[in-house]
Parts: sequence; structure tokens; C-alpha cells
Amino acid sequence: MARKTDDSDQFEHSGDYVQSLARGLSVLGAFDRGHARLSLADIASRTGLSRAAARRLVLTLVHLGYVRPAGKEFVLGPRVLELGFGYLGSLNLTDLAQPLMEDLAHRVRQSCSMAVLDGQSIVYVQRVPGQRVMSVNLGIGARLPAFCASMGRVLLSGLDEADLDTWLAQCRPVRLTPHTETDVHRLRRIVADVRRQGYAYVEQELEIGLCSIAVPLRNAEGRIATALNVSMAYHPDAARQAIDSILPQLLLTAAAIEGCIPANRLPAVSA
Repeated sequence: MARKTDDSDQFEHSGDYVQSLARGLSVLGAFDRGHARLSLADIASRTGLSRAAARRLVLTLVHLGYVRPAGKEFVLGPRVLELGFGYLGSLNLTDLAQPLMEDLAHRVRQSCSMAVLDGQSIVYVQRVPGQRVMSVNLGIGARLPAFCASMGRVLLSGLDEADLDTWLAQCRPVRLTPHTETDVHRLRRIVADVRRQGYAYVEQELEIGLCSIAVPLRNAEGRIATALNVSMAYHPDAARQAIDSILPQLLLTAAAIEGCIPANRLPAVSA
């Protein structure tokens, strides 16, 4: 989770901040893959709300269709999908990018994913699974730390220097493997290299045995909007294979997606 900035704290004390809306969204955010069914006590605990406040918010969300009862517990309701699909639909990803990504995944025999930057994380907005490489099963909406992910570094390369300075100042890198780069100054140089070469290759920084290579997708203004990657298992020749064999295919797919998705429907990356 991204660290709050001073501006965020100030806004939460302003007259424009709608606390009830924020609390309602925190209830929806309490549900995830590992917490698909929650009691009122669970929701109160995970959100930091009182049980009474959690109850009022849950009952309102039940009435609206975003949450539904499941015995003495609650689960997300079908209507919550509208929130995600509305965003995905605005990107035209489902109908247009999916078959191109499926074709790429078939050709390289690896998984292919697309993500956007959200604070200190990348968020998956499309994924075509291939052979299982990661220990976790990623799907649409999954989040990974941007600093050590290939798509994260591509997306960071799309920030201007001022925004990148702010992002790096808020970054708190954690060593996930012995190979994870955690020095912020070196990360800045890595992002500069990615910006210059047009792709990012990451080897075993996110998880042992995992490598990935990513390229940008640009909007009409030429700004990076999303990132596209291919993940593969580590072997001694993985870097050469990724750059010599997979990167050309990845670039062709990125160009095809840029060509068929209306560019003005792709938002630019934001920190």
C-alpha cells in the first residue's frame, strides 16, 4: 500500500473530503482473495471502523447490490464488477487487447500481462496465463510492487522527472529475494536505462525463478499509458532469450494494440 503524503492528510481534513464515501470504499477493499467471506467483526477489524459503523455501511452496500449476505457473513455482490469493468471497458482492453495477447502468449509459450501504475504498485488490468512460474496466481486487479517488476519500471519510465522524484521519495523498497535492487539511487539509473532502451528486463528480483520483460503502450500524445510483459522461468540463458527472441514479438504485439485501441481512450500513467 502506498504511503500517505502530506497533501493526502491535509485533504482528509478539508471540507471537500467525504468521509462516508471513503469508509464505504474501505469496506469493499476489505474483501480480497484470502478474505472472500467476512463477518461484521472481521470487516470492522480490517477497516478500523467501529462495529456499528461497519454494520451501517455493509447494510447500505447490501441494499445497493455491492455486498450480499452469506449466512452470518458477507461476500461481494455481482454489482461490484461494474466498478472494475467500467474502468476496463474505458480502456477497450477486453475485446481488443485480449486476442492479441493470447496470440503472443501462444507464440512465445509464456504468460502475458498488462498493467497500470497506481501509487507504489502496478495493477493488472489484463492477463493471459501460460505455464505457472509465480508461486501466486495473478489475475485482473492483482497488485505487485512497481519498483522490482518489469512493468513497474516501464511505467515509471513514463513519469516526468518531477513526478519520478516524488515517487522515489515515497518508495520504501523491500528485499524480496537476494537479487532485489533496493537502492533508490540505482533504481533511478535503472529507470533512466529503461526510458532510453524502451524495455525493462527483470531477473529474479520479484521472486526466485521468475524473469520478465516488459514494453510500454503509448497514447496519442506519445505518453506511456500501460505496460505489457511476458513472464518466464529463470535459466542461465533467460536474459538472452528474452531480449533476442521474446522482445521482438512483444514489441509487435504492443504496436498492434496501440494501432487498434483508440489512443484517446488510454490514460497516461500517473504516480
